[in-house]
Amino acid sequence: MSNESAYFHGSGYWAVILGGSSGFGLATAQKLASEGMNLFILHRDRRKDLPAFEQHLSAMRQQGVKVMSMNADAIQPEAISAALDVLQAELGSSGKVRLLLHAISKGNLKLMAPLSEEAQKGDHGLQSELIAHISEQWDGEPPLLSRTDFQLTIEAMALSLGDWVQMLFERKCFAADARVIGLTSEGNRKSWRSYAAVSAAKVALESLCRSMALEFAPHGIRCNVVQPGVTDTPSLRMIPGSEMLLQNAAMRNPFGRTTRTEEVANVIYLLSRDEASWINGALIPVDGGEKNQ
Repeated sequence: MSNESAYFHGSGYWAVILGGSSGFGLATAQKLASEGMNLFILHRDRRKDLPAFEQHLSAMRQQGVKVMSMNADAIQPEAISAALDVLQAELGSSGKVRLLLHAISKGNLKLMAPLSEEAQKGDHGLQSELIAHISEQWDGEPPLLSRTDFQLTIEAMALSLGDWVQMLFERKCFAADARVIGLTSEGNRKSWRSYAAVSAAKVALESLCRSMALEFAPHGIRCNVVQPGVTDTPSLRMIPGSEMLLQNAAMRNPFGRTTRTEEVANVIYLLSRDEASWINGALIPVDGGEKNQ
């Protein structure tokens, strides 16, 4: 049932969400659906996980918006082009993409160097927990990051956003006042064991977004980066020692807890409103003050 008081009700606007079946992507899709925005969600999930996601899709459709989803690769240019064929047919002559959210989390979590005996004996606290977790995952020495690992991670978590923006722009799918948002993390400036490839991707993403904020502004496209605090998501749970990361973040946060996905989704929604049209090229922390502690 449509909500006529929803902010985007009747606008014909769409949000394209890359990585929208869990975590920040799903929370944002749910928030935007409640505010009347149509959704085109790209995700990669195993068959056993699809029924749960379909329940979320059904609930969003009950908000009176159009919701399309594709379980497909959102990274390769050929796959992007195929997805855009589907989207463009649905947009027709009246629909336009107001928001593109890049929430792809596909990176290699490997060490750059072998664990030394000194490191295993001398580290304490969080680093010790990370080392213990890494050691438990492998029988013998864990595999190390290769050049290919770095390339695949950066392509998935950074460069793919540039492909989507350029191809949506070429097809004239963007609204006159469009928003592009990437997601970064505290790993953009902090070093965590096994996070090197993802950290490099986050820095690349931020640099890419700054350039797009400059070059696409004359075409009505604003580009910003949101940096959530440490949040309990499926992606975070893949990081070695994630439990310790959550505990450490809660201790550093003035509110005594970690960030929630819906809090990040709320900020992304705010950035998609008309009132946020003068925010461009910014890195916006959404962490309750966690980074300052």
